[in-house]
Amino acid sequence: MANETVFVRYPGNPVITARAVPRANSIHNSAIVKRGDGDYAGVFRVDEISMHFTLHTGFSADGLSWEIDPEPLTMESDDPEVFVTNQSYDPRLTRLDDTYYLTWCNATPQGPAIGLATTKDFRHFRQWDNPLPPANRNCVLFPRKIGGDYAIYHRPSDRGHTPFGDIFYATSPDLVHWGRHRFVFGPEMGWQSLKVGPGPHPIETDDGWLLIYHGAWRTCSGYLYCVGGALLDLDEPWKVLYRTRDYLLAPSEIYERVGDVPNVCFPASAVLEGDRLRLYYGCADTCISMAEAKLADIVGFVKEHSFRKEQTTVWR
Repeated sequence: MANETVFVRYPGNPVITARAVPRANSIHNSAIVKRGDGDYAGVFRVDEISMHFTLHTGFSADGLSWEIDPEPLTMESDDPEVFVTNQSYDPRLTRLDDTYYLTWCNATPQGPAIGLATTKDFRHFRQWDNPLPPANRNCVLFPRKIGGDYAIYHRPSDRGHTPFGDIFYATSPDLVHWGRHRFVFGPEMGWQSLKVGPGPHPIETDDGWLLIYHGAWRTCSGYLYCVGGALLDLDEPWKVLYRTRDYLLAPSEIYERVGDVPNVCFPASAVLEGDRLRLYYGCADTCISMAEAKLADIVGFVKEHSFRKEQTTVWR
């Protein structure tokens, strides 16, 4: 199966640009879900004209035309030392039962950290303690418990872009105490040789947990971010069954190649529409686009275009 037959870009891309929020310099790398009543809600990364990074809620009837609150979202907390920083970015959303769990990079002077909050209506958010210590940039919660515990994929980082680029798995009995960290996978040669990081929440399939992730490599003029996929064991999600050697999606359109950070396709949200998956992804750190594929085709591509064991070489 050729790569072009997996994800098909929405012809009206990009679906969200900076014009959606008056103070926005750009809107990208955002979290979107479909709610039980059929409409969509999201938490959006807005880079303001001051270059503060803020989180905003938004709503849509069809997932394509959006109304985004011009004011940053606020959170409640019982602890005054728990707060949202003015550099908050790259949110992820996961639904468990009737609650939506928001994770994001809640950057601090001590380095990038992960924030955690919950909401039922996208109007009221309750913030928890940061689940992981700095430095960490990516974190996404599983849509169900594993072995009775909450579970996440996360990516420890540094204050810049490298050398940290590995995905880890961790669990918690209560969303507060996190441990049992397990290495999942790291960079490999080619388009994912610099770093990798978890994208949308894992999707449960008969073939394992489907994780759509981003990979980056260094080019002559900067970085290139592409979209990959992996299938992981349902009971032991740190065990990789298949992982794409070839990318699923890469920058090729003008809105993916030109922007504040050129040549970026950054997967952040995935919504199932029957047997099809909508992937929302950040483009060139400037706007948000959408592409669709049949879930079975994505799984088939990951299996068919996977590394063979003899091909796998850690690349640093």
